[in-house]
Amino acid sequence: MRTENEIRKEGLKALIHSLGDVDAEKFISLIIKEPFDYTRWQKNLWNDDSVEEISEKAMEYRNKRTS
Repeated sequence: MRTENEIRKEGLKALIHSLGDVDAEKFISLIIKEPFDYTRWQKNLWNDDSVEEISEKAMEYRNKRTS
């Protein structure tokens, strides 16, 4: 099992890889500034999409990132 510090480091690397340095920092500051319930947000994130549609979007995104 990974430590909290290892998870933080990996999460920060993932944010920077995905968003870049500046937008990763903006994202962190947004999360810190306002109360944010990730679980509630996640429940409503893809309400209108089927599992197949979500999977298709994920594969398209992955293919764009690896091209």
